[in-house]
Amino acid sequence: MQRSSPKTVLCMVGLPARGKSFIARKVARFLNWRGQRCRIFNVGRTRRQRLGARQADGFFDPDNDEARQARMDVASVTLDELLTWLHSDGQVGIFDATNSTSARRQMIIDRCERAGVALTFIEVVCNAADVIDANIRSTKLQLPDFEGLPVAEAERTFRQRLAQYQRAYQPLEDEQLSWIKLIVLPAGHRRIVINRVAQPQMMRVAQLLVGFQSGERTIWLTRHGESTHNVGGRIGGDPPLSTRGRAFRDNLARWFEQQSKPVIWCSTMQRALQTAEGLGGPDVQWRALEEIDAGVCDGLTYDEIRQQMPDEFAARQADKLRYRYPRGESYLDVIQRLDPVIAELERFAEPLLVIAHQAVLRAVYGYLAGKPREDVPHLKIPLHTIIELAPGGIDPRESRHPLGPD
Repeated sequence: MQRSSPKTVLCMVGLPARGKSFIARKVARFLNWRGQRCRIFNVGRTRRQRLGARQADGFFDPDNDEARQARMDVASVTLDELLTWLHSDGQVGIFDATNSTSARRQMIIDRCERAGVALTFIEVVCNAADVIDANIRSTKLQLPDFEGLPVAEAERTFRQRLAQYQRAYQPLEDEQLSWIKLIVLPAGHRRIVINRVAQPQMMRVAQLLVGFQSGERTIWLTRHGESTHNVGGRIGGDPPLSTRGRAFRDNLARWFEQQSKPVIWCSTMQRALQTAEGLGGPDVQWRALEEIDAGVCDGLTYDEIRQQMPDEFAARQADKLRYRYPRGESYLDVIQRLDPVIAELERFAEPLLVIAHQAVLRAVYGYLAGKPREDVPHLKIPLHTIIELAPGGIDPRESRHPLGPD
């Protein structure tokens, strides 16, 4: 049994247009996939709900006492919601805002201490003009605050707001606090500074931040072609491709003649390797990409399992995520062994094709698409279909390409 982590607030810090919300979503997806109940609480969203999207220029002026108090009140309300959720069902709440002054951060520190929850700050430092400009164009100008405004006026308004935040910004330097500082450097490089971070999960977050890709890239996922076991409805084993599976292999090779040449990751099982042959074979073989181990049920059909082991069949039907085949694996086991694959996926920047198996690809797809872990065993990953994902940006873009044979 995995020891539960303490209730934790992850507090974002940094000027606007530095990628804080994007990073918050990355971290939330990562922690949820690893079994931590994580949710983002965005102060800007609360402000728009309570005060409206459009605010006068002076609302963000640090010298405007009334506006500063209004912003503090909105932050306090959002933090209330986060702490209430933590004390009910949550494990990690991400407090997403600029939190760019010592006074704001002290309010958060005091509230977390009274609530008895752990607190770690994540400060994003970026002075690269190209990154800031790209963030403004791709995300900030799409906010409801600027809806209906011409692009030039929206950008001018946002940059005025940004200048107000820059006047008041106080970097996070208190060495008595727990924090992770992500420093974005030119040419896509990053540096991480860690201070008083002891929780293993937070160390994993730091590792994620130093390696993840923020730009768009293409990842294709496909199951191997139909195998002889698929024809007979049998699970597990290491069977070869069927006639239809070999036809899919050929279709796959022809389809990729029209695409960017991918790096190919493949499981070590025969049916996956044979599928990769049409593309010249895999660049990397991963044992972690092998199909879920069915244990004593290996080679059986589900009808045979139902007849010969009715209790096992019923247990799997009742909780497919946690059910472990006798002397085999559960979906949770598969998710755990995919850890190094996911870590490398986050770092990988080239076009990538992953050829693997249904249960494994359910887990990989679930992570990339941000699906809840409870949904993973039920995700549809059909044979002879390429799933194309562009996981950069706010939401991953997805398209599916059935390649036959019919």
